[in-house]
Amino acid sequence: MTKLTPYLGFDGNCAEAMRFYEIALGGSINMTLTYGESPMAEQFPAEHHKRVMHSALSLPAGGQLFAADRPPGTESSTPSGNRGVGLTLEYADIAAGEAAFNALAEGGKVTMPMAASFWVERFGMLTDRFGVGWMVNAGPSKL
Repeated sequence: MTKLTPYLGFDGNCAEAMRFYEIALGGSINMTLTYGESPMAEQFPAEHHKRVMHSALSLPAGGQLFAADRPPGTESSTPSGNRGVGLTLEYADIAAGEAAFNALAEGGKVTMPMAASFWVERFGMLTDRFGVGWMVNAGPSKL
């Protein structure tokens, strides 16, 4: 394996979520394809044509975050659609880590405020307004 790329699934609000992550994480959306723009458009109901089939966000320190709205018939049965998955962000700079944490927390729920931990200078956990869980480590490791 050369890399692992997280791929998030949404139930119709993928474009909104990716614009939020673009700002919160300082990244850049470099690709968005809707179901209606795809060569397979005729295979999807018209009401899904404006939904996102694939989107890619390039992150400032490298790596990417992929996301899509689930295809018809595969919508999540959970309220958030992303249970059982959490994404971890690592920042060498404490201020940058806290800024990302605060941006992601906007409209979401902080489950553990940013605070000192035994393994890193600052650590916090939250669920963003799209139901995605995030863990943020900031500063030098203590281990």
